[in-house]
Amino acid sequence: MSEILTSAINSVQQSNAAWCRFITGNDAGTTGSHQAGFYIPKCASRLLFDNPGHKGENKEKIVQIQWQDSFTTESCMKYYGQGTRNEYRITRFGRGFPFLQDENVGDLLIIAKFTEEDYKGYVLSSDDDIDDFFAAFNLAPGETNQLIDVSGTVEPDEQIAQLLKDFVNRFNKFPETKQMAQGARDCYNNAYNITKSSLMLNPDEILLNWVDTEYRLFKCMEEKIYADVISRPFESIDSFVQMANEVLNRRKSRAGKSLEHHLANIFTNNSLIFEEQAVTEDNKKPDFLFPNAACYHNLQFPADDLIVLGAKTTCKDRWRQVLTEADRIEVKYLFTLQQGISKNQLKEMHDSRLTLVVPKKYITSFPVEYQAEISDLKTFISMVCKKQESLPKYHFLA
Repeated sequence: MSEILTSAINSVQQSNAAWCRFITGNDAGTTGSHQAGFYIPKCASRLLFDNPGHKGENKEKIVQIQWQDSFTTESCMKYYGQGTRNEYRITRFGRGFPFLQDENVGDLLIIAKFTEEDYKGYVLSSDDDIDDFFAAFNLAPGETNQLIDVSGTVEPDEQIAQLLKDFVNRFNKFPETKQMAQGARDCYNNAYNITKSSLMLNPDEILLNWVDTEYRLFKCMEEKIYADVISRPFESIDSFVQMANEVLNRRKSRAGKSLEHHLANIFTNNSLIFEEQAVTEDNKKPDFLFPNAACYHNLQFPADDLIVLGAKTTCKDRWRQVLTEADRIEVKYLFTLQQGISKNQLKEMHDSRLTLVVPKKYITSFPVEYQAEISDLKTFISMVCKKQESLPKYHFLA
């Protein structure tokens, strides 16, 4: 765990209010619609002001933000309420501010408030640091851009609360990751009447809702399983650290595998033929191979009709892993929940013939000139369907 990550986690835990979100191309000016400073949603207005702004007025205050425990900016917290505007922003970072560059797109921005004038800011760049930060607070990638719930309490929608509770009550220890993912899908699908046709019409939104529901379910499970443990004093610092590491490692392990489980369920409901963790060259095991390993190793099967898809919650560091997992396939695909990546990395992906697949609403967080090259999940599924519909059925046997 890096020093900056450790400091960021500690600062959030000790703060009066904290917020995070991925830095977007709009922040860095790469989407063609650059705005001054970082936009803060109304739900996080407490990060800026004790009392929310009122329509018809502007207000602002000057604050000190210490960045990366290294340097400080005299920045401005603003509310714009006059005319047609109704928004909050943090502005004034000074010349040479290092975190509004193209290479920062997709980094995780964290702001922690200590007093009305004193703040700390952090920017996490590596996938591991971002995953560890999410694990520390049990955040889903879709739960950014809002205040961080440091207490870890769960506030599910009333409609789904009982279903989550019923699932948790069935267990006295953590279920397997696959069972947890299935439980989250069942809870969400039953609460919101999700059908197979829903999964064909709107897979992008449903996938994100499944991921968020599983994070909420996991919080409920943690509260039950660890209730007795945290109610007693620890015998030593070592026993405390051991328990903390167990919690964090379980969170990280579950988050990585659950995305694959949810994608597999969506592919199955869209009648795609695929194999998970199929073995290719050198015992490599891509997350998804369409249609299957038998076709892949049959050299008479057209390579153009083979598709490989990696699945990674974040991919700023990890995307190159997908390039080596299926030598027969020239164009690789990678599904990610990452929101925004720099132009330089997107160019590298383009040159390496890697196509990103992201939830539809995330596409606008990428630089505008690359958005047309990025596929949403529904489009990817449609592409696979068309390939498989045109293939003779015997190819899928053996």
